[in-house]
Amino acid sequence: MAETNEALVLDREQVKKAVLALQAYLKSKSTSEALLLNESEYFSLLFTLWKIPKKTQNIRIPLPHNQRTETDEVCLFTRDEPNMTADQTQRFYKRLLQEKGINITEVIPYKLLKTEYKSIESKRRLLGNFDLFLSDDRIRRLLPSHLGKNFYKNKKDPLSVNLQSKNLARDLKSIIHGTRIKINNKGACSMVSIGHSGMTSEEITDNIESAVKAVVDKMRTQGPVMKVIHLKSLASVALPIYTADLSHLTILEEAQKSSNSLKRKKVSKKVSGDDDNDEEIPQLVPIETPVKKAKLEVTPKATGQKKSPRARRRRSHKPAVLEKALTPNVQKKSPKPAVQKKAQKQQTQKPGTTSPKPKRKGRKAK
Repeated sequence: MAETNEALVLDREQVKKAVLALQAYLKSKSTSEALLLNESEYFSLLFTLWKIPKKTQNIRIPLPHNQRTETDEVCLFTRDEPNMTADQTQRFYKRLLQEKGINITEVIPYKLLKTEYKSIESKRRLLGNFDLFLSDDRIRRLLPSHLGKNFYKNKKDPLSVNLQSKNLARDLKSIIHGTRIKINNKGACSMVSIGHSGMTSEEITDNIESAVKAVVDKMRTQGPVMKVIHLKSLASVALPIYTADLSHLTILEEAQKSSNSLKRKKVSKKVSGDDDNDEEIPQLVPIETPVKKAKLEVTPKATGQKKSPRARRRRSHKPAVLEKALTPNVQKKSPKPAVQKKAQKQQTQKPGTTSPKPKRKGRKAK
């Protein structure tokens, strides 16, 4: 359930002091700076939430006092009335709004928007000429494709209005005089305009209280919503007007400490072995990666292992030449027969005589 208005109580005196301080700061500016700026500066509320919401939410805030200046210009997009031209539709709605007492600067029918504002330059010029855009709810879904992304980047997307309402004047005044805030899911801070420097301090204070109440009541979040609320202008510092009670944080911290102490006691009991039924806490031991050792080739003779039949078959298929080269040559070579004959001749020959020299082939003897 969202935080209720009773839980978030603003100190009106503190809010009024911040408003007066901000007005005094703006008046103390030099005239040269005032000429460069607008005649009146807007006052804004800066909301800081406890947590970032899950979904984006647009909240309309009705204000008791008009937060727009007299120079602000409003544009209204209407649908094309049947059996009427664009000019006739424009005159029809202008006359209707004047009868209701509503001041609208410009009325643009949908057909005129499609024909006159096609280029990017014309759309940018339209964006800069007006401060607020309204649209007939019957053509609201058709406008994004014709307006372009710049309207939505500058947060000037048109607000839908029911032009067929019986209380048209009341509805339009609440939208024009009021404001809106976009709570996005990209951050915890959001800003909304609630007045200008030309208003009195009482009027700004009333608008601040109404804006805070509307935001807190319409936010779709659980638990406490607002953490801090600041008041500021465009170029001033942020003045705090509300700070949430932090007592619930101390309670949470104490509960967290007690739960941590209970966990430590349980762990110490299990380690010391006081409780026999409890299992021991396993200790984490780093796993060593085994180092692979090089395999040594061991012959069957050294180990005394017998050769398998498969190994015997492989041995038998080796070629004879390779087998001869692998077997060690242990026996001595027998002498050649020619060397044996020569030795016999030397034994039979008489001492002192020399054997005749052998004749050379290819030469004649003398």
